[in-house]
Amino acid sequence: MPRNRKGKRGGNSSKASLRQEVLQLQLSKTALSRAGRNGVRGESGVSDDDLASEVLSHYSSASESASVIEEGTGEVVDEQTAQEETEDKLKQCIDNLMDKSAKTRLAALESLRLAFSSRVLYEFLLERRFTISDCLERSLKKGGGEEQAAAATVCALLCMQLGGGVEGEEGFKMLCPILSSILIDSFASLSARQSCARALGMCCYVSASDDAEDLLKSIGHLESVFVGAYPLGDGTLPSVKAGIPALHSAALQSWALLCTLCPASRINTILNHHMPRLHACLESSEVNFRIAVGETIALLYELGRDIDQEFEYEDCDALCDSLKNLATDGNKHRAKNDRRKQRSIFREVLHYIENEDFTEEKIQFGIEAIYIDGWMRRRIYDAFKEVLESGVRHHLQHLFNSAAFKARTKLRNKVRDKRADVM
Repeated sequence: MPRNRKGKRGGNSSKASLRQEVLQLQLSKTALSRAGRNGVRGESGVSDDDLASEVLSHYSSASESASVIEEGTGEVVDEQTAQEETEDKLKQCIDNLMDKSAKTRLAALESLRLAFSSRVLYEFLLERRFTISDCLERSLKKGGGEEQAAAATVCALLCMQLGGGVEGEEGFKMLCPILSSILIDSFASLSARQSCARALGMCCYVSASDDAEDLLKSIGHLESVFVGAYPLGDGTLPSVKAGIPALHSAALQSWALLCTLCPASRINTILNHHMPRLHACLESSEVNFRIAVGETIALLYELGRDIDQEFEYEDCDALCDSLKNLATDGNKHRAKNDRRKQRSIFREVLHYIENEDFTEEKIQFGIEAIYIDGWMRRRIYDAFKEVLESGVRHHLQHLFNSAAFKARTKLRNKVRDKRADVM
């Protein structure tokens, strides 16, 4: 069946990319460091149960006061006191990571998660990064499942805060081995493995060096997890115990994020090996895993077309038939919300594969905006949102723009790599 191909991206996507580039060029490590000077401080001596909420409260109030002008005076509200108080609380949280009580350590991890997700703290963390990394590594090695899951999330946030420079790379090198070890350990807590899957993907994406070795190792670890959902030798999908599909989804989504950094030669290998197997996984009984698979298929299609505009999966007709069935699924045995979400996403995937049509999404933050104009950008944004949660908009201008810029740079390298292969 012929597909209605647009060839190159439509005008809206081109304009969006131009707008995106203008925003991206405004950001740099200097801007991140400068923003870090606005980090807030706090007093010590509070109980473990109250610390998390107090840290978040101080961050929220300080963030708001930073841009407030007192009426009638025109003077910026002084936030120095709030800075000192909350920074002291953060120091107490770091000390509590070494406490003998698991409850105290968990409370400290939650406080740091709230703080790291709600404020840029580059300079504060710069001189404390080794201490924090040591503590996180200890929690990952010796803590229970709940503590491991919490520590993995803070690992991802720490790498986000430190960025893609030498400091972030040092943190990644230190934490990557234990994150990978827990991820592939079938006896580890499922919640810990799921958290490690997301953390490994994010830490590698943000902080790994340009050396392909770290990237390929992380991709391999993530792949070793979600291939457990691939069809068996007889073509049937395996039966898995409760909780495993969520782990498969997390590993697959982190893997897809890292695929955006791969060279063209690696993308070709990925497409040939994984597309048929992911196609088969669309028959999974788990709706969230099916959706993750569909979005990954669309992302791989986009990567394939970025390398070769004429790329098309060899069994494209059967794939589109599967997508059409999912886009119109009226199975009453599925929850109504699940059916609605599935139909919406698979309509998008189908339209993109058939027509290269992607509905642009605008994410507004302050006077600036992010334009999600493709599956690769959507995966990047969603990955940050999954870790940062409600703090994602605060970090958008410092994290997502620079990450998208990094992805575009890698894409150019992929194209060059493809040209070198041809030559």
